[in-house]
Amino acid sequence: MAGDSLLSERRADGSAWITLNRPEVHNAFDDRLIVELTAALSNLGADDAVRAVVLTGSGRSFSAGADLNWMRRSSTYGEAENMADARALAILMKTLHELPKPTVARVNGAALGGGAGLVACCDIAVASADARFGTTEVRLGLIPAAIGLRQARRLMLTGERIAAAEAARIGLVHDVVPPERLDAAVAALLEDLLKGGPGALAAVKRLLRDLTGRPIDVELVDDTARRIAALRTTAEAQEGVAAFLAKRQPVWLS
Repeated sequence: MAGDSLLSERRADGSAWITLNRPEVHNAFDDRLIVELTAALSNLGADDAVRAVVLTGSGRSFSAGADLNWMRRSSTYGEAENMADARALAILMKTLHELPKPTVARVNGAALGGGAGLVACCDIAVASADARFGTTEVRLGLIPAAIGLRQARRLMLTGERIAAAEAARIGLVHDVVPPERLDAAVAALLEDLLKGGPGALAAVKRLLRDLTGRPIDVELVDDTARRIAALRTTAEAQEGVAAFLAKRQPVWLS
């Protein structure tokens, strides 16, 4: 499905791994990779056999953001071409953010510019202790992708790079582990994620997306009550409860 610059692997446990595969340019992305990654994510999101998605990079970096050759080309574009380019990147981030499957960023190295944006769009991020993060676009006279953090004000304005431990402190990543334990940490996360019912996981993602920032009022209470009531009547929920009471594995773990 993917080209040489993007590797996609479906694994026996129900997870799918997408690897940015341009190590010679630190997995920087250009217009072609943006289209390929958006399509790969959309396909995995629609595939019922895929339970969770892991995003990572090959070589020493997660992603250094925009490819220099692509940036050089875009500097010659007119407004319409630049608008189409920028919109394609925004659609990629939206697709990753709204994917109906749990997403895990396996941050094996530097995540800069749009690479940091990809990390922020994943549900869970685990970083190697030697990873570095930065929204460095202002140093090129550009603006960065939003990463949804209070600390984004500082990071986006200064263009500074931060260590993995600081990224964890400000909430950009959830866990920081030694490089040799990165795969084990991701495997443990996947084990927990895959215990959840596929429909329930998708519903949680919709709930978080739809309700974040809303005031706790009667409308919100009714909305959440409707969602809970609707899920209780599904075959998945009935199977989950029956399996729990019978002390057996639900069918999605069989």
